[in-house]
Amino acid sequence: MTTALLLSLGGCVTGGQSGQPGGQHATAPVPPQYQAWFAEGMAPDTDWDSVNRAQQAIEAGNYAQAIEQLESLMAWGNQNPPAYYEMAKLYEKGQGVERNTREAAKLYAEAISQPSSIRGNASMNLAKLFREGDGVERNDVLAYHLLRQAIDEQVGRDAKLMLADLLATGGNNVNADPKLAASLYQQAAQQGHKRAWLELAKAHQPGGWLEEDPARSQNYAQRYATVIEQQATAGDVDAMIDLGQLYAEDGLLGPQPERQLHWLLRAAERGNTSALVNAGQALLSSNDPQRGLNMLEQASQNGNVDAMALLGKALLGEGNVSPDPVRAEQWLQQAVSQGSADAMTTLGRAYLDSESLLPTTPQRGIALLEQAAQRNDALALAALGEVYLSGEHVPTQPLLAVDYLQRGHELGHPYATAQLGSVYLNGRGIAPDPVRAVELLSEAANQGQTSAMRELGAAYLEGKVLDFEPTQAEELLQAAADAGDTTAMTTLGEAYLSGPLREQRPAQGRALLEEAARQGDSYAMVVLGRAFREGTGVPQDLHESVLWLEMAKQAGHPSAYEALTQTQREQGARGDIHALIEAAEDGDPGAMADLGRAFLDGNGVERDSEQARVWLERAHNAGHPGAAASLGRLYLDGPNPAQGVDYLEAAAAQGHPGAMADLGEILIEGNLTAPDPERGIALLQQAAASGHEGARLALGEEYLTGEHVEQNKEQGLEYLRGAAEAGNPHAAHMLGQAYQEGNGVPQDAEQAERWFNVAIESGNLSSRANLGRALLRGEGAISQDIERGHQLLREAADQGDASAQATLGREYVRGEILEQDRQQGAEYLFQAAIQGHPSARLALAEAYLSANGLPGANREQALLWLDDVIQGESQLALQTLRQLLTDDSAAEAASEAEAVPPSS
Repeated sequence: MTTALLLSLGGCVTGGQSGQPGGQHATAPVPPQYQAWFAEGMAPDTDWDSVNRAQQAIEAGNYAQAIEQLESLMAWGNQNPPAYYEMAKLYEKGQGVERNTREAAKLYAEAISQPSSIRGNASMNLAKLFREGDGVERNDVLAYHLLRQAIDEQVGRDAKLMLADLLATGGNNVNADPKLAASLYQQAAQQGHKRAWLELAKAHQPGGWLEEDPARSQNYAQRYATVIEQQATAGDVDAMIDLGQLYAEDGLLGPQPERQLHWLLRAAERGNTSALVNAGQALLSSNDPQRGLNMLEQASQNGNVDAMALLGKALLGEGNVSPDPVRAEQWLQQAVSQGSADAMTTLGRAYLDSESLLPTTPQRGIALLEQAAQRNDALALAALGEVYLSGEHVPTQPLLAVDYLQRGHELGHPYATAQLGSVYLNGRGIAPDPVRAVELLSEAANQGQTSAMRELGAAYLEGKVLDFEPTQAEELLQAAADAGDTTAMTTLGEAYLSGPLREQRPAQGRALLEEAARQGDSYAMVVLGRAFREGTGVPQDLHESVLWLEMAKQAGHPSAYEALTQTQREQGARGDIHALIEAAEDGDPGAMADLGRAFLDGNGVERDSEQARVWLERAHNAGHPGAAASLGRLYLDGPNPAQGVDYLEAAAAQGHPGAMADLGEILIEGNLTAPDPERGIALLQQAAASGHEGARLALGEEYLTGEHVEQNKEQGLEYLRGAAEAGNPHAAHMLGQAYQEGNGVPQDAEQAERWFNVAIESGNLSSRANLGRALLRGEGAISQDIERGHQLLREAADQGDASAQATLGREYVRGEILEQDRQQGAEYLFQAAIQGHPSARLALAEAYLSANGLPGANREQALLWLDDVIQGESQLALQTLRQLLTDDSAAEAASEAEAVPPSS
């Protein structure tokens, strides 16, 4: 042993004087009763001739002779330590006696109680028993000191390797020392111990006990492969199998399937059943699965239970294998009869799986899983946890499920750990514990369990049970998606496209969803269909939306039908009447109602009130409240308004806000049914509470005027404000008027202009005209601004607003605010009068009477004259009126005539 290593071990326990832990490793002293094992002194005289004869007898297989010789030596007491040592080995190996490691440990203890040349080897063998708890209670401290003693005695590489195993991760009351462990492994490897290279390779893997270093790990693994390949080439079957494991998908040098298969096949050719099974399993996922089946069947016929379980599982249709459920069940049942927990689990799960090729028989499935669970099969425990959580085959029993999952978790199965984490996350049958949930789901995710990655990522994304952590959510979901989890692809894709990560990668979101859909995820198809309908993260494309939603419908997703009809209805609203007809003929109530309205309005089809009635009736009979509301309006405008009221009653009873609003106004006015203002107001209030703008507007007017309800201007303005903020331009117009006139609120020019402008921006010409008139004349709260007022009035007048035309006409004729221009005034008044504007008509009638010296004559006669003029040729009529207003008295009469002051 090197001086450096001796120093690093912190000095040997020798002589038995100190009894203290060695170095920084053991944290407990050697108990007093074991001090003699480490005591120094003179070795007793040994009868080596007798010992040698016993050893020769053992080598010759003459165990009885050897035992007789050794017992004779042992009869002299512990003066012959080699005799105890040789006898201990016989008991440990079961040579010539029944294997008894307890007796072996006692004999090794006697062998090392006196110094001798075999003390190091005996110490090492005894240390092994203490490390493994084989025949003695496990004791890492004693194992540590025994191994140090063996190294001091220079017994060779095995002691260093065993001590390295102990110090790599530490033991009970023995501190880990990775640096020293690595040094010991290096020395053991250099001395020819191949396993040392393997341990060093593992140590530098992710999660290993040394710094993660893929290059070093590969280097050590390759050194190990070089050594065992020489042995395999020389015919060592175990080395061939070890090489197969190295090159496996999860091997240190994998995946290298060709090399893996090469060595497994060579081992199988030498009759190794284990290799035959492993080679068969590897071939199942290759281009020659039939050869793999043949090898597994050969091993199964030779009685290998593992092969039976694998063969049965493969014949259920796993990988590239053509399913054969009858043979699968036969082989699995045979393996079950021989106690295979794997077969019990496979067959049990198959009996529970509705998509399995075997008949669904839940009771048999659960019974098999229970058998496997009794054998501590971790996957069976995880499966039983799922059974008792889902409630699909038996009533849910969350506490029993948690018990199974806890056992599966303790056995290290990541799926059990993931499910247990989910239970704590969602509080299924037990109190939620987000901290514990994160621990468990993180553990399972680190073990590669994609469901844990997905669920933890989704929880971070949702931000309800756990805090919103977009970066962690994205990383976890991406890892699950990379591992092929289509649900994770869909969740992350939707988040990128329309969810909380939509600002980041819409193109990647679409790609993830399309990949998930390609792999059969029907919800991904639904998400894509909705996205293309709404234009969320992708260009709006209703045709593409239909394609995806049709696929989702065919795949059986429950929300696909509704989403598809929504797209078809949207197509119908944009003129694609064929799509709307298709959805309506499929029986969708909303599409039937839309088609009825299309026939009613002539939108995409020829107007046909009878067809409108037919489709609206069908939708109404299917329970669509909007159809009843539309039928109500249809009949209100027809010869049977009473039936229209009945339909509105039906729609209102179903909570349709529009029907409530329409019925409420009818009951208030009492023009189609007996008046009932109280109920009418109540219906308007219900509709307004549902967000109906028209109801808010009507209530606002009612409370402002107090005509059918106790006047409450404050309440009225509140309703108008709600409707205006929801985008109703007429409500905004009325608010503007209220602030201008001080009706229910103090006059406020800023608020008046604000609300008028809100209405103007929505295209309300009346507001443009009213604000223009107020600015032109300086009315109410609004200060005069002739230029702005004139501009607004001209804009409204040019767009056909009669009140703006009437105002401009009168002001041009009057010439007080605007520069007098009677011809322009005549033209504006004429345009307003053509539209029936009363103020404009009255102004022209008064001008006619004044010009003809008939100021006291009947206005009705003047209006009849005006109608005759207007109904004539337009240019001639305009010329007549222009001529009329050249008369000063007529112009004065026209400018002073009043009919409807607020809108003139």
